[in-house]
Amino acid sequence: MTDDREIRATLAQALVEAAKKDDRIVVLDADLMSCHATKCFKEAFPNRFINVGIAEQNLIGVAAGMAAMGKIPFAYSFAPFATRRCYDQIFISVAYSGLNVKIVGSEPGVAAEANGGTHMPFEDMAIMRAIPKMVCFEPTDATMMEKALPDILAHDGAVYIRMFRKKAEKIYDDSLEFKLGKGILLEEGKDVTIVASGIMVARALEARVILKEQGIDAEVINLHTWKPIDKDLLVRSAIKTGAIVTAENHNVYGGLGSAVAEALSTTHPTPIRMVGVQDEFGQVGKNAYLSEVYHITTSDIVSAALEAIKMK
Repeated sequence: MTDDREIRATLAQALVEAAKKDDRIVVLDADLMSCHATKCFKEAFPNRFINVGIAEQNLIGVAAGMAAMGKIPFAYSFAPFATRRCYDQIFISVAYSGLNVKIVGSEPGVAAEANGGTHMPFEDMAIMRAIPKMVCFEPTDATMMEKALPDILAHDGAVYIRMFRKKAEKIYDDSLEFKLGKGILLEEGKDVTIVASGIMVARALEARVILKEQGIDAEVINLHTWKPIDKDLLVRSAIKTGAIVTAENHNVYGGLGSAVAEALSTTHPTPIRMVGVQDEFGQVGKNAYLSEVYHITTSDIVSAALEAIKMK
């Protein structure tokens, strides 16, 4: 079921509400206010909103400066420009300097659709994971984004939010208990574990239903925080099922699959199959078409699960 709320609008409005109680919160955008729904923050707090223009390196520099003065800046741009275009500024001015900047990169992976290869980040989480102390988070739906904001604000340090902008498949309701850095066990199973993030969570749940029809009991974990990773949850599940499938809207090199393999390899080595982009650049197309091209569909998860079970 498609959510009735957009993730971008939910985050923007949640920031407005949080900013009413905390005057340290400021928003910076790289001339993409309509794309990010941040106009509501500008209208509510015109003196706490800065449009730096299409100048992402400056975006991060200004955000770092504001953080150094005690503010909590949220710096927005499309994901490739919020990460790789200004990577050195993030690494040195924010992370190395220990500053409290929240970076919002929108339209991850195939979600970039018609913007094409230049705007289609399959590597953003990989490069951000490589920065010491950087928290890397991908919300699943609007409810999770809303529930995650208090933890993000409470964390004293850099956070990268990999945000699907529009309406995602609805997974959670208001009963969600969220903790940054702690994965969520959505469905228990005994034969194989599917670890998914972002738009791939709904597909993982669909794959579980198909596998169930084949007599296979799949466990599904939403690993929304790629760093710090919930190693304890992964190990418990790997011990129980003995096989892992990772599902990500991202390059498998340095992505979720890599993070899970890193977490398990030194504690409980487990057969792993990775559903994700296989070392490719982006291209123009709709989400459904691109998902087929890059083999990140529900059926790809099902096939990977069957292969992982055979590897046990």
